[in-house]
Amino acid sequence: MRFDLADLSLFLAIVDAGSITHGAARANLSLPAASERLRDMEAASGVLLLVRRQRGVEPTRAGDTLAHHARIVLRQVGAMQAELSDHARGFRGRVRVMANSAAIAGCLPARLGPFLALHPGADIELAERPSPDIVKALANGLCDLGIVSDAADTSALSTSPFAVDRLVLVTATNHRLARERRVAFADVAGEPMIGFDGALQGQIEEQGERLGYRIRPRIRLRSFESLCRMVADGAGVGIIPQFSAQRARRSMPLSCLRLTDAWATRKLLLCWRSQESLDPLNASLRRHLALVEARSRPHSATGNA
Repeated sequence: MRFDLADLSLFLAIVDAGSITHGAARANLSLPAASERLRDMEAASGVLLLVRRQRGVEPTRAGDTLAHHARIVLRQVGAMQAELSDHARGFRGRVRVMANSAAIAGCLPARLGPFLALHPGADIELAERPSPDIVKALANGLCDLGIVSDAADTSALSTSPFAVDRLVLVTATNHRLARERRVAFADVAGEPMIGFDGALQGQIEEQGERLGYRIRPRIRLRSFESLCRMVADGAGVGIIPQFSAQRARRSMPLSCLRLTDAWATRKLLLCWRSQESLDPLNASLRRHLALVEARSRPHSATGNA
């Protein structure tokens, strides 16, 4: 018993149309050619597949069985063709992405979602690392794409703009600074601080040392959401990316002040080793992220007015 894909497609077309004539037309065959194929299928299977009636045809029990399996086979063939097409275009596989905490807590997840939806055969391996570590990982081939602060030395890499990362001070709404719109880091460096257990905290502490302060957070937390919750409870103040502060203010009683220091406004860069080093899937993701950035507008600072 040998049915080819054309036989199965024709049989389903006839069953769905309820007519050999209409099924043949859907399969782009003449009525004699379709009838001959159908007779050959019944001869090969040794059973009657269709009951001919005055107003059309109906599948027999054997015909129902054939139609069921034909749909499965054709669906699998379609999936195979789609996957092979993705492979041919380089759109199947895994992209290794490393990003700093500001990017992961900010707009990166929202930008990756549409890409994954568009390429169901693609996976992304995402890891959070400090910007200098990401640069080293790219140089050593440990990741394919990186998102880093422009403070990192990316001279050996190709880069394009990704986003603007503005750091803000978050306070409880009853804090003495809660009604201010902006503040200098020097004016809050001595405040009780809720820290973030990540690369950002190291930068904050480094800036504090330059001002003569030894910043020792009361506690270090693994997420900006947890940090904001403690700040809202009045346990201290925190310095976090504006993206995260805007999100937290939707559900927590927080005030958000723009830090006026130059170091508090950073550009995030998308970086890679070179155009030649990217396979088609990696290159497609890079173009997607760059295109989203080109269409976006810089986020304005969040004030308390």
